[in-house]
Amino acid sequence: MIINHCGAAMAAKPAWLQALMAETFFGTCLLHENRRKSEKNVFCLHCCLSICPHCLSSHRAHPLLQVRRYVYHDVIRLGDLEKLIDCSHIQPYTINGAKVIFLNYRPQSRPCKQGSSNACFTCDRILQEPFHFCSLSCKVDHMVFQGQDLCEILHRFDESDFSYSQFESLRMDGLEGIDDDAAAAAAGGGCGGTPNSMVEEPPQFNKASSCSEGTHIFKRKNKGTDFLPAGIVLSLSSRRKGAPQRAPLS
Repeated sequence: MIINHCGAAMAAKPAWLQALMAETFFGTCLLHENRRKSEKNVFCLHCCLSICPHCLSSHRAHPLLQVRRYVYHDVIRLGDLEKLIDCSHIQPYTINGAKVIFLNYRPQSRPCKQGSSNACFTCDRILQEPFHFCSLSCKVDHMVFQGQDLCEILHRFDESDFSYSQFESLRMDGLEGIDDDAAAAAAGGGCGGTPNSMVEEPPQFNKASSCSEGTHIFKRKNKGTDFLPAGIVLSLSSRRKGAPQRAPLS
């Protein structure tokens, strides 16, 4: 079944898009708070609300979209999101080999300087050429502010692409997460918000900039290898050996 949420002249956000950008994900589901894996990380496109893996059976006939998390921010795989809406001009990021789009604007610790080469049209975050937006909400809010019709970017989508079957292999009471990313996160990487995830940022992000929070590129730890803070390593390497202690002459 193919769904089209646009009317004849609809400039406002459709209900599912408005709810997707406003919804709070990864909180504990109140209906299943006493069960494991009860974080709300699935969005029901029909009911316009977030649900946990234990709620899936109640939404078996509805189109379902999985939301992931990286460094405390919600992301959606580009391959899933572009079936719903045109994601062109939104800068994607690569996490564990999969391209993702940030769902909402991310606050910046410092204001952006004037004359920056390429910045988000909505929030002024520094971007790689030729992108104009850092998140889905920045693109949508910019279009609404400009009075553009959102029907131009909303796609007709097939519910079979977001069916319950994509979650059938989950064992809700086991150690498995909502997807293979959870297993990667448990092993020290992944898109579950762990500090060992790797994000491929644009090359210019590797330099210090007053317009961004700083690049978060983390390398996975090798097994059996311990890392010391930089200050400790430096102090150990610069320490001189003391004079050898000899036994007093008899």
